[in-house]
Amino acid sequence: MTSRMTWMAGVLLVAALPALTACGTTKAGSAGNTTPTAAGSPDPVASGSARHDRLFPDVAARCAQKAAEASADPQDGGANGGANGGTNDGTNDGANDGASGGESSRELPMDPEARKYAENHAYKTQDTLSAENRCRADAHGARIKAALTGVGKAAPRGEAELAASLKELGYSVTGNEVYRSGGALGFALFIPEAGPCVTGRWTAGGGLTVEGHGVYMEGGCLEPKGGH
Repeated sequence: MTSRMTWMAGVLLVAALPALTACGTTKAGSAGNTTPTAAGSPDPVASGSARHDRLFPDVAARCAQKAAEASADPQDGGANGGANGGTNDGTNDGANDGASGGESSRELPMDPEARKYAENHAYKTQDTLSAENRCRADAHGARIKAALTGVGKAAPRGEAELAASLKELGYSVTGNEVYRSGGALGFALFIPEAGPCVTGRWTAGGGLTVEGHGVYMEGGCLEPKGGH
């Protein structure tokens, strides 16, 4: 009898062990686990803007002033000034030339022919710019134009000379950012760290037109060719 009771006690003790060992423990992935969450990760957009501002403090200061003016008195057109910081100094010369697709409404027209045309040229659609990005684009456009066309400055003689000048200003030129089309030199730059795009081209008369705009729907700052 005694051996039988000892055997039964052993069985009961073994059965109770899982419950005893589980008491006070926390399984991986349970509420007690302190795994880092995405909420603590840095905002990539804000981080990019901060890096941009360190690279181009003159642009950062200009747009900060525009934003402050717009906030101080939004009724006097300051908001538009902040969004179009470079419009009055010769930048964004080609922003309204129609051919680029620009930032016009993306709603398709009701007229069948106009609708077909819009669909066939949708590849030229550009990203819409916020007021902050508009100011940044225009400020960079003004900066580039002043450096390349200032007093005593002659137009670059070729792609290599233009690329070198843009690199000196702090812009990345690694591929097709500089080009020649129809005999005219041009460039299409993505502003380092934050965007958006600034493109420019020398006209037949020797002048430089500059435009700040969003990235094209198909990607990149260079106007895509083709369609259907």
